[in-house]
Amino acid sequence: MKETIQNVIEKYNRDRNRLMDILIAIQNMHQHIPEDAVSIIADQLGISKVDVKQTITFYHFFTLTPVGEYAVYLNDSAVANIKGRAEVVQAFEDELGIPFNSVTTDGLIGIWDTADIGMNDQEPAALINGTVFTNLTSEKVKSLITGMRAGKDMLELMRVIDAELDGPELLSTMVKNNIRQKGAVLFSDAYEVGYALRQAINRTPVEVVDEVKRSNLRGRGGAGFPAGLKWDFCRQSRGEEVYVVCNADEGEPGTFKDRVILTELPKLLFEGMAIAGYAIGAKQGIVYLRYEYRYMLEYLESILQELRELNLLGKNIAGKAGFDFDIRIQLGAGAYVCGEETALIESMEGKRGEPRNRPPFPVQTGYLNKPTVVNNVETLCSVVQVITEGAEWFKSFGTSDSSGTKLLSISGDCKNPGIYAVEWGVTIQKLMRRTGANNVQAVQIGGPSGICIGPDQFDRGIAFEDLATGGSVIFISEERDLLKDFVLNFMNFFIEESCGSCGPCRSLNVILRNKLLKILDGNGVEQDIDELYKWAGVGRSVNRCGLGQTAANPILTTIENFRHLYEDLVQMNESFVSAFDMESAVAESCEVVGREPNLSR
Repeated sequence: MKETIQNVIEKYNRDRNRLMDILIAIQNMHQHIPEDAVSIIADQLGISKVDVKQTITFYHFFTLTPVGEYAVYLNDSAVANIKGRAEVVQAFEDELGIPFNSVTTDGLIGIWDTADIGMNDQEPAALINGTVFTNLTSEKVKSLITGMRAGKDMLELMRVIDAELDGPELLSTMVKNNIRQKGAVLFSDAYEVGYALRQAINRTPVEVVDEVKRSNLRGRGGAGFPAGLKWDFCRQSRGEEVYVVCNADEGEPGTFKDRVILTELPKLLFEGMAIAGYAIGAKQGIVYLRYEYRYMLEYLESILQELRELNLLGKNIAGKAGFDFDIRIQLGAGAYVCGEETALIESMEGKRGEPRNRPPFPVQTGYLNKPTVVNNVETLCSVVQVITEGAEWFKSFGTSDSSGTKLLSISGDCKNPGIYAVEWGVTIQKLMRRTGANNVQAVQIGGPSGICIGPDQFDRGIAFEDLATGGSVIFISEERDLLKDFVLNFMNFFIEESCGSCGPCRSLNVILRNKLLKILDGNGVEQDIDELYKWAGVGRSVNRCGLGQTAANPILTTIENFRHLYEDLVQMNESFVSAFDMESAVAESCEVVGREPNLSR
């Protein structure tokens, strides 16, 4: 083992900042990180075992104990649950004779819960050894287990349940991209690889930045910060070494647009990164790719090599003397909080993905403490079209405050889930008609951290000035239990994904979830609703990152827009309802001592 691990460490030049890559390689070899490996890594990198272990234990897909030769991670999103996840869980447990979150006694198969894996348009879905399996049923589960017991590889397993695989040879996959509506900015047939980059290098870097600023292109990850302004701030930092980072860690439940861009338009993305590199003077670009999209890695690496051969990456790009820029891909390991740009940077440096205090901002002190621009996938793709067609063309789409178009990941209770390229300003009503969403009770905009609205607001538009979103739209029909099926699921998600650094995020969300459970169990009173709303508002101002600031939004926005659902569950004429059950409380102790409970006194 020692020699193998040392070879992995040497591959990454004994660089402590590449700890994530080292751990991923070892996890893939052993289905866990052995204790001996921890000691070897610490010794070879000159860091403590505690430093190694705290990184391992932070991420969902790292583990110190074996997860099975076939590690099955079944998505536990709200949409997965309403699409039949319970039947899939039952099939796995019945066939294997073990409960979820355990491994068969022979160590062959482990079945595990996991958070959203970016497949909301084809649920229930699971990762098996990093390969995605979609639209699972109990019958498919039986076939998969038979195949695993027969020792089949991932390609053979996919063919067992789906003979028609999509994608090029290096990306044979069950995943369907479900592009329902193309737009002028993204998925345009007019895109010519390399044209925008050649246009850019015929201008000065400042002129490129100014063009992006004039376009009013705002970040497509949710926050909406102007992309050109961010680039300008980075240039003003005047760092001798600067970086371009693409945030491809879309972990918001319900969002899967980046997944589609990465498979359909990777050259567009990489060209956008090269343009950004030219504009800010960077020589290195890094794509932080969420672990759930690991199945794309070999394919994306092949595209990067193709662009190098076309002289669109590498040295003296497109004949421009001195313009050197290349891109590498950094895998994450399963942590929603790493979608926050400073947590992402910490992760890229091989640490726990805990958000940094700001200021300084990444454009001043980012990756390796160097000025860094972090943009998401859709933003960098949009840059290419801004340079190709011009700022005024880009501003001709959308609204005055929200220029251009937006990719929406639409899922839930609708006939046609998938990707829709729309102009900013489109109303929820129009989206419902386009997607075949009927009998809609509620719409979740922007994922769990966004807003849940009812029918009285369906005339509102998707725009930064109205309903801002990173891309997720989930339709929820009348037949669903909004509070139990969605709000509770979302709160459990945030509790699981909190980095734990801020007290309110670490503790208050648990308190809120427990009070929600009290109401769902029929033990609530009207005061509990008021307290839920009051307490939920605390996190917005006292937590340091977006996760903590918005984690209570599922409760806040549903009380604002669906208070009647809470009131239907509480006892309105009572000030207190005891949920304490003496018989249940003493049952365990009585069983231990062999005594019958005597509650008559």
